[in-house]
Amino acid sequence: MNMASSGEESNGDGGGRRPFLRRRKSCPFSSSKAQQIDYKDPRLLQRYTSERGKIVPSRITAVSAKMQHKLAKAIKRARFLALMPYVLK
Repeated sequence: MNMASSGEESNGDGGGRRPFLRRRKSCPFSSSKAQQIDYKDPRLLQRYTSERGKIVPSRITAVSAKMQHKLAKAIKRARFLALMPYVLK
């Protein structure tokens, strides 16, 4: 027996869920008072790496594509100069 024929109307959205409204995230580096990305500042760069040492993707941190590229370069440079670890165990 089909659920739509039993008297209940189905709108196809998975059981009457409300649409999820996502707030638009803004880049933390694009404002005028924001910190500059610098490879010599491991405390800032540490916020954008996971607890295992991997670079966190921009869809999670809300960093713009241009700044994510600069951030990744700075993290890799800091790792090369031994300011940050490559991996954490």
